[in-house]
Amino acid sequence: MDYIRAIPGLNDSIPTEIAEKGKVMIAYSDCYTCHKIQERSVGPAFIDIAKRYPVKKVYIDMLAQKVILGGSRSWGYPVMSPHPKLSLEEARVMVSYIMSMKE
Repeated sequence: MDYIRAIPGLNDSIPTEIAEKGKVMIAYSDCYTCHKIQERSVGPAFIDIAKRYPVKKVYIDMLAQKVILGGSRSWGYPVMSPHPKLSLEEARVMVSYIMSMKE
């Protein structure tokens, strides 16, 4: 089974200031409890999330909703807890940082 299952597509750019803001927001959140940058933990590595999805607004919005509402079965059996206190814009910025990790 392909762990990443990359979705083909071209990438848009992510402004550096948005990525940096997202990096700070993630550092002050509970994200690192279940995610690591380069290796799989409870949840997928951030780098693997970036490899799976093209940098497009539709995917950033979808992943931001998943951060807020929680989710499961996208990466196997782990369940991601919801984060309902985050605004949609905050979640988008955090996801933008993750997506900026594309190689």
